[in-house]
Amino acid sequence: MFSKSKINEPTKPADAAKPAAPAPATAKPSGTEFKASAPKAKPPASILSADLHVTGNLKTSGDIQIEGTVDGDIRAHLLTVGEGATVKGEVIADDVVVNGRVVGKVRGLKVRLTSTARVEGDIIHKTIAIESGAHFEGSVQRKDDPLSANAPAPAAKPA
Repeated sequence: MFSKSKINEPTKPADAAKPAAPAPATAKPSGTEFKASAPKAKPPASILSADLHVTGNLKTSGDIQIEGTVDGDIRAHLLTVGEGATVKGEVIADDVVVNGRVVGKVRGLKVRLTSTARVEGDIIHKTIAIESGAHFEGSVQRKDDPLSANAPAPAAKPA
């Protein structure tokens, strides 16, 4: 099943004296051939440090980690709110992990409130996990598509 590799074996002096055989000629590649490329590495999360105070909205298709204070809405793929962080505004992300404080609505496919989380606002989610010790004031609503905008109110019936 397994065989010994010859990579690490020492070469014999007779083999060293022989000239290497010329490499076979290969056809020149044409411009239409498929060239495999290495998969792109996922960029690291953007981190807002603890001494940073941002006033305004943040929007990214990547990941973001908040350690400071944000007064505004945040939209991201993965949002992590650090233990000492505070976000005052709406949070929308595929994955939301709250370790710190959020004052405002939280919308996410997966929402996780850790034991150090403090959330004041409504949570709209597809799946949710709330650890023991987390503080939460608001309502929780499950939706299949929590990231979409609120559905319009039903039209009033004519009298």
